[in-house]
Formats: sequence, structure tokens, C-alpha cells
Amino acid sequence: MLLSLPLGFLAWLYVATTPPPVPTFADLRDQWRPSEAWLYDRNGDLLDEVRVDFAMRRLGWMKLDAMGEPLRRAVIRAEDRRFASHGGVDWLALGSSLRTRIEGGRARGASTITMQLAAFLSPDLGRPGRRGWIDKLRQMRAAWAIEGLWSKPDILEAYLNLAPFRGETQGVAAGALTLFGKAPDRLDPREAAVMAALLPDPAAPAPRVARRACRVLGEADCATIEALASNLSAPGRLKALDPDRAPHLAGKLLIEPGMKVRTTIDPKVQEAAVQALRQQLQGLGPTRVRDGAVIVVDNASGEVLAYVGGVGLGSTAASVDGADAPRQAGSTLKPFLYAQLIERKWLTAASILDDSPVQLDTASGLYVPRNYDNAFLGPVSVRRALANSLNVPAVRALLLDGVQDFRDRLWDLGYNGLEGDGAYYGFSLALGSAEVTLMEQANAYRTLANQGRWSPLRLRTDEAGAEPRQLLDPASAWIVADILSDPSARAGTFGVDSALRLPFWAAAKTGTSKAMRDNWCVGFSDRFTVAVWVGNLEGDAMRSVSGTSGAAPVWRDVMLALHAGKPGAAPPRPKGVEAMRVSFATGNEPPRSEWFVSGTGQATLAEAPAFARRPRIANPVSGSVYAYDPDIPAARQSLGVSITGSAVGYSLSLDGRTLSGVPDGMQLPLLPGSHLLALHDEGGRKVDQVRFTVR
Repeated sequence: MLLSLPLGFLAWLYVATTPPPVPTFADLRDQWRPSEAWLYDRNGDLLDEVRVDFAMRRLGWMKLDAMGEPLRRAVIRAEDRRFASHGGVDWLALGSSLRTRIEGGRARGASTITMQLAAFLSPDLGRPGRRGWIDKLRQMRAAWAIEGLWSKPDILEAYLNLAPFRGETQGVAAGALTLFGKAPDRLDPREAAVMAALLPDPAAPAPRVARRACRVLGEADCATIEALASNLSAPGRLKALDPDRAPHLAGKLLIEPGMKVRTTIDPKVQEAAVQALRQQLQGLGPTRVRDGAVIVVDNASGEVLAYVGGVGLGSTAASVDGADAPRQAGSTLKPFLYAQLIERKWLTAASILDDSPVQLDTASGLYVPRNYDNAFLGPVSVRRALANSLNVPAVRALLLDGVQDFRDRLWDLGYNGLEGDGAYYGFSLALGSAEVTLMEQANAYRTLANQGRWSPLRLRTDEAGAEPRQLLDPASAWIVADILSDPSARAGTFGVDSALRLPFWAAAKTGTSKAMRDNWCVGFSDRFTVAVWVGNLEGDAMRSVSGTSGAAPVWRDVMLALHAGKPGAAPPRPKGVEAMRVSFATGNEPPRSEWFVSGTGQATLAEAPAFARRPRIANPVSGSVYAYDPDIPAARQSLGVSITGSAVGYSLSLDGRTLSGVPDGMQLPLLPGSHLLALHDEGGRKVDQVRFTVR
């Protein structure tokens, strides 16, 4: 009976002090995850670093040999002088500590490096309040278990990777960079001693750290060590070592701790794009525009050579990725509309479109497109309409193409943010009412540069290149590119020497969205496509910034940097394209040599005769406001109606009441109020209408 009591106690003690399971060294090392992730350029050099895990600040697992001899020696001297000889518990240190406590002195800690490692592996062993003798026995047994499984170098290596240092840093790699701005193997003996002095209490004040470091080194003159201890850096030093050359791309690609992603980014091209954008935004000033983004793509491979989502400066949304943010496209979608119509042989570069007021019925009311300058040029060729980015001819072209067909073509080109159908976007799709990203823009224009061949862009070197698909007819893509490269054709709107004109062949298109919220310039040479967006990420309008004054100068600077020493060359003409001398009966454009898809050439271009054109109301223009003067007799105040096209047999109605007489030239009395004037065919079907106001 008496024997069973001690045996029972021992059994209970054995169970109560059972240590937590001990992982193998290999498992611990393989499961280690840094708090950071790293982005590299195409050459393997660091572009950017992102912190993904915010629990602790730690870097990659560091091998013992890479830590440097001064640090290893200082840690053993400070924490566990008999580390190499004990089996996990230093009985001499434990006895000395116990004797000091019995004598009433202040006992020093007797935990070995192995025992501290056990607490790192199982935090409950080192949790505050776990200071009882049973907890100490559990920690000792865990240390014995570790010593039975691991080698001494493995124990020291794991300890130095898991140990906390100043602030939130964990491990000697993050600790050395944070405290001294250098790798562990570059620490001198004094710096290593300061690192070791932090191990018992990472938050200790500088004087206490200095005294302990002096004891580690055994130095009498501690002035240098005191200076080091008082100048320990905060974690900001670790961030300062981040190159920060592609922060938005890093945020896009680095999503898990420990990721190391090698990108297709060319550091020289990235720097050129950053500098061009920064210089332009500084010149414009934050009161006019605050944000911008640049994408540079290699036409042949689809590799993204530069990805600039913003440059900070006066931005109020600097963390938002401007290169991946959906923004209204403006006029940048027009080239693909004309390419589809030329491909279908419904239009040619010389075809005549009418640039005059037009009103279109929609589900939400009348749609009245206007040109950027609110002026109209009358009959214009497709070349002139596209090169000068005229809005009304583009809407008329969309009427030919069909909104749904155009929307489907844009989707095929990679504009996958267009989730609505054609009816959702309506006729305004021709003017870029849809939202797109800069990456989508870059690849769509790259498709034009590659004569209609499309493949996805590549941001990572480990992405396999996809086989290109022929989305656009090569002939139509080449003709549209020729129009976009024609400085003479765009001179009416942009002048003869705008930012779009380079000393070598290049095609470009600008665009400005509604209310001046977005400004684009996208273009290409034979080798590169450059896409630029300028605007305010918070959505407010820019002030006094247009396509040629906002994004185009950035596009020009990047293009010149890309082609320094090797100018761009005009792309070879594909099969199925022929030249023909054309003249224009309208007299609005001089004769010229023009390119045609084979079989579509015409020597003379003219407006359709009146009898062949759909009648419409040319005057009054929808939305007009007229003034009624009470001092002038009412009989002498009227509004003349003008009809284009043959209106024989047609009739007019005003506010639902049929008017008698010939529509063209009819005089309407000026009656105060809002009025709806409609034109009806012989069968009474409404073919056109305008709304005007008399005040």
C-alpha cells in the first residue's frame, strides 16, 4: 500500500509533464512561410516586395552557415555556453540558478537554447503564467525529445530562425535587416552581440540591451555598443530596403506568403515608363490630374515589359491599380468598329460618312451624339473620320455594323468586362461608353499591330505562350493601322506636329471619356505596343486636359525610349490589300492614293443622291432652344424646317398633330414650351423626330 503511493504519483507526474509532439527538422523547415512575397524582373533582380502575413515580420528560412560566425558565437555565449555538451538541459546552470534563489539572490535564467526552441515550437510552454515546476518539467522533457531527434546545428539553425527580435520581426534574417540594414553574415562582433542581447527581452530599453551586449563581448569600453543599442531601427528600415519599382503589379501577383514570382518586366523599360508618367503628372499638376498608368507590351511574344499602375505624387488613391481599374474607353474603341466594317467590305478607307447632326431613338429617349468640338464637317471619308476621331460618323458606322456584332467583336479581342449585351450599351458603344482596363486596351491594339492575330498577354516567365488566333482580317487590320499612323489625315483635329507624330512609323489613337474623367493614348510600332491612361482614380473630372495634352506626351516619351537607336519600321503590306487613286466628288478632300481590301476599290467617291438617302430632319436640331420675343408680332416669328433626302409623300407632326404642307421648307410658329417634331413616311410610320424648346 505504501509503495503504491509513490508509484501512483510518478505515473501522474509522467502524464502531467508529457511534452507536446516534436516535428522533424525537415518538416519544420519545409513548412516555414515568410511573411513576405517577392517580385522579380525578367533578369531575376528584385522588383518589389509585399507583406502578405501580418502576424509577424519574417523572411525566408536561413541556413546556419549563412548566418555568419560572429552571430552564432555571440548567441551561444549569451544564451547557452554549454550548448555543445549538454543533452537539452544544462544541470550546472539549473543548479546555480536554484542555489542563487535559495540564497535570496536574483537568479539568472537556466533555459537552454534547446528549451527555448521547445517553447517556440509549442508556444503554450512559454506562455506567461507557465512558470510552475510542472511546466518547467514539460519544457525539459520537450528539450530532451528534440535533442534525441535533431542534430545540434539543426537546433541552433531552427532557434535563430524562430527567435523574436525588436518589434514584430522574427528570425535573424528579418532582425538583422531591420536593426542594422544588412544580412546576418555581414554583422560585426558588436552588432552580433546586440542581436544576442535582445533574445531574452526583445522590447528591453537600450541601456539594458547595451549592458548585456557588453557582457557578451566582455568589453570594458562599451561606448560603441551603447551607440548601437540606442540607434536600433524600427521595422521601417526593412521596408526601406524594398526597391518598390512595381508596387501595383506586386499587389496583383503576390497573394500568398513566400511567393517568388519572376515576371516578364524589363527593368529599363519599367523605369522609362515610370519617369515619363511622373514627369507628365508633375507638369500637369495635381489640381488638373492626379493619376496615370502605363503598360508596355512586346508585340511578338505578348510579354508585358512595363506595368505602372501609378506613381503616387499628388494621388489621393495611390494604392489603386490604374492599369487594372475599369475606366470608360472613350474613342479608343473606334478602330475596331471600322476594322470590322472594312473586313465585311461594307466600308472602305475612302467611303463617305455624313458628319452632320443625327438623333436616334433609344429605349431611354433620343440619343444625340456630338463631336468633341461640337462642330460638323459634312461628308467625310472613313480615313478622315477615324484619324480625327469624329463621333457622329462612328455612330453612323455602328448603325451599319450592329451594336451586338460590335460588342461581340470587342469581347473576342479580350474586353471581357463588357458583360452586358448590345442593347445594354446601345449606340454610345461606338464612342466608348463601356468600361475597359489598360491591359485590355494594350492587347487589343497589339492585335492590330500583329495584323489581327490575338493571344493573351504574359506577365510571368513561367506562363506558356498560347498559339495566336486570327481574330481580325489581316488586310482590314493593316488598313486601320495605316490610318492611325497617318499624320496628314489627323491634322484637322490634332495638327501636323502633335505628340502622336514620331520620327518613325507608329500608329496611335487617343480617347477622352464623358466629362473628362479619362484620357487615353494607345498605339504601337512594329515591335512594341504602349498604352497610357491619365485621369483621377476617384472619378472626378480632369481640368483642361485632352488626349494630346494628357496621355499622348507619356506615350511619345516611352515610344522614343523604346526605339532609341533603332527606329520603328512600317509593317509589311499583307496579301489582299491594293492601292488605287481616288477622288472625291464632294470636294471636301483632295485626290489621293488609298488602300483597299482587294475588290472593294472605287476611283470616285460621292455622297448618295437625295433620292437614295433616308429622309431626316436637319433643322431644327434636337435639343435646340429658341427665344420668343414678345415685342415682335407673332406672325413674323417662325422656325424653318429643313429635310435632307427625298421627302416626297412624307408629312410632319408637331406634338402629335399632323401638319399640312410640304415638309421641307415648312415654317413653324414659335410657341413657348417644349415641342416634339416628327417626320412620317407615306404609311404614317415615324422615321425621325427632334425635340426643341421655345422660351
